[in-house]
Amino acid sequence: MKKILCFGDSNVYGFIPRDGKRYPENIRWSGILKEKLKNNYQVIEAGCNNRTGFCDNPAGKDFTGYKILPEYLAKYNPDIIIIAIGINDLQFQYNATKQDIETGIEKILTLVKDREILLLSPSVIKENILTSFFAQMFDETSIEKSYFMTDIYQNAAQKFNATCINLNDYVKTSNIDGLHYEPEEHAKIADLIIKVLKTL
Repeated sequence: MKKILCFGDSNVYGFIPRDGKRYPENIRWSGILKEKLKNNYQVIEAGCNNRTGFCDNPAGKDFTGYKILPEYLAKYNPDIIIIAIGINDLQFQYNATKQDIETGIEKILTLVKDREILLLSPSVIKENILTSFFAQMFDETSIEKSYFMTDIYQNAAQKFNATCINLNDYVKTSNIDGLHYEPEEHAKIADLIIKVLKTL
């Protein structure tokens, strides 16, 4: 049975925007995949709140994507990896430039280049974030940078022969915090990934 690793941040983990808890397995998109694909794939959920992709997170290795990803690869040896990470790198504390983001996502893709890759380009951050709890992490520049991530991810995917899904074409973040997804959006993401998997 082929293995799929769902690697990413709080939107893979299933962060609930209204209370900060975790969606149950049948609500979060990676958990939905686990149930719907159980006859054909082993789905490994590897989401983590506040995990960056390529900026060194002061919270440590588990929260820094490029540092912890090799451990997941060694432990599970997945055939397919779904990468949904990078939005936390836009926190103002990291001051990431466009070049930093380009170099960073390519660093992630280099780690998994010998596998089938499905890269999810993050949804843009809504203005609502500025009046939410996350205003202590994200600012107006974070929102601006989120708008050019799609082009960066699509270009990187082409370079590494990966499949890129622009989530902005299908889902929107919550009006509560402008960053995370409501249950219906998780369901849409899961259905979209299943459709794409059939084409790989």
